[in-house]
Amino acid sequence: MKILGIESSCDDTSISIIDSNKNIIANEIISQNQIHKDYKGVVPELAARNHVLYIDIILKRILKKQQLEITDIDLIAATAGPGLIGGLLVGLTFAKTLSQVNRIPFIGVNHLEGHALTARLTNEVEYPFLLLLVSGGHSNFYYISDVNDYKFLGGTLDDALGEAFDKVANILGLDFPGGPQLELLAIEGDYTKVSLPKPLINIKSLDMSFSGLKTAVLNYSSQIDKNNISGCDIAASFQKSVADILCKKISLAIHASHKEYSSFKNVVVSGGVAANKYLRKKIIKTVELNGKSIFFPPPRLCTDNGAMIAWAGYELYKAGIKSNLNIKAKPRWPLESIGERV
Repeated sequence: MKILGIESSCDDTSISIIDSNKNIIANEIISQNQIHKDYKGVVPELAARNHVLYIDIILKRILKKQQLEITDIDLIAATAGPGLIGGLLVGLTFAKTLSQVNRIPFIGVNHLEGHALTARLTNEVEYPFLLLLVSGGHSNFYYISDVNDYKFLGGTLDDALGEAFDKVANILGLDFPGGPQLELLAIEGDYTKVSLPKPLINIKSLDMSFSGLKTAVLNYSSQIDKNNISGCDIAASFQKSVADILCKKISLAIHASHKEYSSFKNVVVSGGVAANKYLRKKIIKTVELNGKSIFFPPPRLCTDNGAMIAWAGYELYKAGIKSNLNIKAKPRWPLESIGERV
C-alpha cells in the first residue's frame, strides 16, 4: 500500500508518501520559521494562510518527482487535531476532498498519535511501550498498549517543554525557533556557574512544571556579563535542570507502569524536543539503567512531518479503524480520550 500523509497542525506544511513496508518514498516539509521569526512565536492566521498557499504545490511536486498519480495512493491520512484550528482546517479539507473525488479511503489522525507511533515506522518497536512525548505543545507520559489504546500517566502542569525552550531562548536573545539554538549555546557554557531550580523533581508523581524554571532564567538574565556569568552558562544550566527532571520522572514512569500495567520492554521518546542530543544522551543512560530498551525517531522525524501521520493512519487502517468525511477539526483532542474519529 501507498499512504499519503498530510500534516498542518501548526506552522509546518508537510506531505509525505510512505508504503506499508516502512519505506518513506517522499517527505517534504515547508517551514514557516522566517515568517514568524519577527513575532517570536507562531501567528495562527499567518500560519493558516501559508498552508493554503503551499499545500497543493507540495503534493503536485511530490507526485511529479516520484512519477506517481493520485490514483496510485491507497490511503489518505491527515491530522485532525489537536492544533491551530486554521491550519487543521486547511489540511483536513484538502485531504477529505482528495479522498472523496478520487474514492480513496481516508482516516483522521491525532497529531500526538503520529508522534507516538513514529518510532514504529523507523524501528522494530513492539507494543506495549512507555512513551514520553516532549514537543512545543505537549510534555506527557503515556502507556501505549496498542494502536488506538493510549493511557495518560502524567505530564506538565503548565508550559510544554518545547515552549519553555523557545521562551528561554528568547530571553537569551536567540531567534525563533530557539530550541536548537539554545542547545548549541549550552555546549559553550558551564552549568555549575548558575543554580537553577528543578521544579517537582522530588515529588513522587509524573507531574512536571517548567514555568518556574523559565522565570528563574529571566531573573538570572540580568546577571549576564556580571559575576562571570554568560548566556551560555544559563543555557547549560537550564538544559541540565531539564535533563535531571526528565530522567527522574522517566524512572518513576517505568516503575509506575510495571505496577499498573503488564510488563513491557521498550521506552520511546518522541516530539521535537527529542531531537536534543544532550537530553538524548542523559535519557538513554537512565532508561538502560532501568533495564529497558530506548528508541527515538531520527531527528528529522521528531518535528512535525507528514510521514508520522501517514504511518499512524496505516496502523489504524490495518486495525480496521476508519473515519468518515464528516470528521471535524479538533483544536483540543487528548490522546487518551481519542474516541470515535468523527
